[in-house]
Amino acid sequence: MKSKLFILSLLLLPLVARAEAPSGPVERPYKSVVYKHEKLTTHSSDKDGKPVDWPQEVFAAFVDLTDPNVHVRVSRGGEDPDGPGEWQTTLMPPTKVAEREGFDIVVNGDFFSAFNTKDAEGEAALKQFTGGRPAKVTGPAVTDGQKWGPAADKKRGVFFIDANGKPAVAEAKDAPSDAREVIAGSDVIVQNNMNVAPPGDKPGFARGPHPRTAVGIRDGGKTLVLVVIDGRKKGVAVGMSLKETAEIMMKYGCTDAVNLDGGGSSMLAIRDPKSGQMEVKNHPSDGKERSVANVLGVSVAPKKR
Repeated sequence: MKSKLFILSLLLLPLVARAEAPSGPVERPYKSVVYKHEKLTTHSSDKDGKPVDWPQEVFAAFVDLTDPNVHVRVSRGGEDPDGPGEWQTTLMPPTKVAEREGFDIVVNGDFFSAFNTKDAEGEAALKQFTGGRPAKVTGPAVTDGQKWGPAADKKRGVFFIDANGKPAVAEAKDAPSDAREVIAGSDVIVQNNMNVAPPGDKPGFARGPHPRTAVGIRDGGKTLVLVVIDGRKKGVAVGMSLKETAEIMMKYGCTDAVNLDGGGSSMLAIRDPKSGQMEVKNHPSDGKERSVANVLGVSVAPKKR
């Protein structure tokens, strides 16, 4: 009971100085899961250095990893289409992966490239990023102890579950040899309770603003934090820089966190315990969830699908 009260008390702490007070209720769809949706305002500056208030929407799930029924897994989208060839997986909407794997919570995973595609938004993206298209992830990926994603050409932010079932965050080119689950992102943005995200001195990936997805750990590894930040919606949700995303993760108590793929891929879905259906909680910038190469999923109760 004390741990539940502790989680709720942290969720109700005031925002960091750069943001206004949060709004939105705290929900508990499952005994080991707290869900929070916030509408807030961040204070930044435009390209000319003038102060600007940006509307934001943040969607977060807090998972109690001490519950023995909770299992965290990485899953590729679809099957490997060419064995030892160039591609490792096929694109698939995260909610469909969740149905196949029995996940109750799912977020998009690593950055990826896919056959005959280029980055786009909205309808153009949905026409390209179709389910079943051959794809490959950018960094290492491991599912149930089996490595299927390649070593990266440089160190990247990596979230993993070690051989003892403990979550961890690190910068690495390859998957730890004994890791049970591994998913990569771009950067470690929180490390040892410090904001270490790239500053983004020029407009671009780090500075944004963009939709973001991040995974973090807190309470000494007892709580998993999954966060999606909406963006590219003028007047509703602008999106954040990596530095601002790190501040959100720290506000939620994360001592360590990794930035996953963002933009049109950013999504968080939770299964409605009453209907049994996966519900996309945020508002993907394409207008609907994008098919992706891999996901980070959580099952919270033993059940048959």
